[in-house]
Amino acid sequence: MWPKMEMRELKVADYMTPNPVTVQSEVTFPNAITIMASKRIGNLIVIENDKPAGLLTEREILQYLVLNREVPDKPIKNVITRSFTRITLDTSILDAAKTMISKKTRLLVFDDDKLAGIITASDLVRAFRKTDRNPSLEGIMTMKIFKVPYDDTIFGAAKLMHEKRIGSVVVTQNERSYGIFTERDLLVKVLTKGVDLEEKVGEYCSSPLITTLIGIRAKDAAGIMSANNIKRLPITKDDRLVAMVTARDLVEAFQQE
Repeated sequence: MWPKMEMRELKVADYMTPNPVTVQSEVTFPNAITIMASKRIGNLIVIENDKPAGLLTEREILQYLVLNREVPDKPIKNVITRSFTRITLDTSILDAAKTMISKKTRLLVFDDDKLAGIITASDLVRAFRKTDRNPSLEGIMTMKIFKVPYDDTIFGAAKLMHEKRIGSVVVTQNERSYGIFTERDLLVKVLTKGVDLEEKVGEYCSSPLITTLIGIRAKDAAGIMSANNIKRLPITKDDRLVAMVTARDLVEAFQQE
C-alpha cells in the first residue's frame, strides 16, 4: 500500500481544473445548457454578487426536464442549484476524496477567498492513478443495472434515470446490450439539438457499449475509463451485465484504503 504520508503529498492544486467555467445567475437555463454542452462539462458554477452561489449540474437539468417536459426558460437564479464545499489549494487529494464521499458534495477550490478551480471525481481518480493503490471494487460498484429498450422514448429513459437517481441507463436491442444513455448524452445530443423527447432513445445513446469483466480493480477500471473518456463502466460476468462502476465509485474505493 502507498504510504499515507506520500499520499498526502498529492495536492489538489496539481490535479484540479483551473479557471472553471462560470456564469452569472441572470443567465437563462437554456443558455446555461448550451454553454455546458459546448464546453462538454458537467458542472457550471453560478456566480451571484461576485461570488460562487451554487452549481448547475447535469442532474438538475435532468430533474427539471422530467418535471416540466421542457427546459424552463428562466434565469438560473430561479432554479435550484447544487451546493458545494470549499477546499483549498493545499488540501491533500486524500482529504478531498474523503470530503467528497462523506458529504456527497461537489468541491470548489479557493485561494484565500478567490475561486481557483474545481476538482471532480475524474480529477481525483487521475491523481490516485499516480499511486500504487489498486483497491477492490467489491461493495463499491452498483449491482443493480437499469435497462431500457432501444425503441423506448428519450423522455421515458430520462424519467427512469430521475426516479432511480442514476446518471445512465443501458439500452438494449433484441434483448442484447446495445449502448448506454447518459446525462451527458441527454445534454449534448438531445437538448442542444432540439430533439423531440418522444424520439427513440437508442438513436441518441452511446454505442457500442464498453464493458469490463467482474473482478477488475479500481486502478485498472480507471485506466479503461480514461482511455475511452467515459465516467461509467458496465461490468460483465458470463456475458451478462452484473454491475456498474462510476468515477465517483472509484474515488470511494481509493479513499477507503
